Amino acid sequence: MKVHLEKASAEMTKVIGRFEHHLTTIRTGRANPQQLADIHVDYYGAPTPLNQIGSIQVVEGRQLVIKPFDGSMLKAIEHAIHAANIGLVPMNDGAVIRINVPVLNEQTRKDTVKVVKTHADEAKVAIRNVRRDIREAIKKDDTLTEDLEKSAEEKLDKQTDEFIKKVDAIVTAKEKEIMTV
Repeated sequence: MKVHLEKASAEMTKVIGRFEHHLTTIRTGRANPQQLADIHVDYYGAPTPLNQIGSIQVVEGRQLVIKPFDGSMLKAIEHAIHAANIGLVPMNDGAVIRINVPVLNEQTRKDTVKVVKTHADEAKVAIRNVRRDIREAIKKDDTLTEDLEKSAEEKLDKQTDEFIKKVDAIVTAKEKEIMTV
């Protein structure tokens, strides 16, 4: 029984981790190097994460500055940011790439919150899928008595509810961050 619950906890924690990582890439009106986390640059024929090609710094809270380790990569980095279609415009000044992160208007903020809630719903579905899979494993476990099986399912349901509350708390915090002007 304990093995099943520990596995469920581990899987649900992974879901929360993926959800939180995905939220870091959503633009909130503030400059954040994580907004560029999923961008890969063609580095001598190999797609390489941007943060491995140069340093990314936040300047004045609203600007990202990318200083490549290899100066010849400026054009490739600029192209990769354009190709990523994340709504940010890179400016190449010959030494670094500057990206001004525009302030979000109210409608954009509301739309961004909707996107966050959509991803939250996906995370909740993933958590419930873990619950379903573990519940099936509990039912197939011949070593558990009927009472232990019922107890394990009740604990699994409580665990699932706790993780769903965590998702809701993360969404509430992110919504507050996005809606703050």
